[in-house]
Amino acid sequence: MTEWVGSTALIVVDVQKGFDDTNYWGQRNNPDCEQNVALLIKAWRSQGWPIVYVRHDSSSSTSPLAPGSKGNAFKDAVKGNPDLLVVKNVHSAFYGEPDLDAWLKQHGITGVAVCGIQTNMCCETTARMASDLGYDVLFVEDATHTFDIVTETNKVYRAREIARYTAVTIDADFGRVVRTSDLVADD
Repeated sequence: MTEWVGSTALIVVDVQKGFDDTNYWGQRNNPDCEQNVALLIKAWRSQGWPIVYVRHDSSSSTSPLAPGSKGNAFKDAVKGNPDLLVVKNVHSAFYGEPDLDAWLKQHGITGVAVCGIQTNMCCETTARMASDLGYDVLFVEDATHTFDIVTETNKVYRAREIARYTAVTIDADFGRVVRTSDLVADD
């Protein structure tokens, strides 16, 4: 059993090809998200630190993230094998299989760095739950992205604003918001 006592696991949430479907999801922010995720994975791997990939298997057969669809696969930025693959069909990686909390505790991991898609959905929910479970949380804001939200009355909430509000919320009480450059050394 690999021990990473006191270390921080990189949790890569839902970086899947189905999120490239702009007809389904709409406009996104942060075009550098995937590049930053790849930099984080490379940095974690070079240090031998724990990496967790999370995949969303949508329970809706019409979702771009439905199991068996091309969109269910990870994007090219997500390379190599993780130390743990968690599969979920809800927002939080802590409600996936296998049990993420149990795995982190089994390996003595005390912190998580959360990145991926969507900033205000699965990434935020995973970060909040990690905080509630007692983990030190780093939320890598520029290694996440989200989409505009259009209400039934056609009011548009821009992705960049949604991401900003998520960062404010996380930083206020759930963890520390950081950027990829805070965690990855320049080569």
